[in-house]
Amino acid sequence: MNTRLLPFVGFMLVAALLGFGIWWSMYHDMHEIPSPLIDKPAPTFVLPTLDDPVRKIGSRDLAGEPYLLNVFASWCVACREEHPILMSEGKRIGIKLVGFDWEDDPADAKRWIAQFGNPYDVILADFPGNVAIDFGVTGAPETFLVDAEGVIRYKYISPLTPEVIATQLMPRIAAMKKGGK
Repeated sequence: MNTRLLPFVGFMLVAALLGFGIWWSMYHDMHEIPSPLIDKPAPTFVLPTLDDPVRKIGSRDLAGEPYLLNVFASWCVACREEHPILMSEGKRIGIKLVGFDWEDDPADAKRWIAQFGNPYDVILADFPGNVAIDFGVTGAPETFLVDAEGVIRYKYISPLTPEVIATQLMPRIAAMKKGGK
């Protein structure tokens, strides 16, 4: 092959990859990355609470009623965007809101909650991040809707917004309360 064609071929490959990426993002919602855990039992776990590390709460303790598991961290910039929404909309959701402090220094997380407020019914601390791996967490914030039987029904990646709560979460929660998925 002519060595003068190599840069052109390389450029065309990069252009094709960029074009594919643009096309893909136009037709796929990147906030709704399919999770292999949807419609499967949530991972079994036991974690300390942020405010009292001796107190442990696990998946068995949360069973029996639906809950929203919200992954956050004090170091997460997007979580600062989401947090005021949780403060204003958290109680309106109508189910338990479980904070999941991910790979965060507990002292930093406590300061963050003291500064911005606590919308959660309970905050679990996953400092090493082991349980997050079981949930397939790829970053913060992420939110999981878990039904009363402990089955993950929905996963949202990115900060929750009032629109997402109204159009994605509330209909699913209403369906779960009526006995559906």
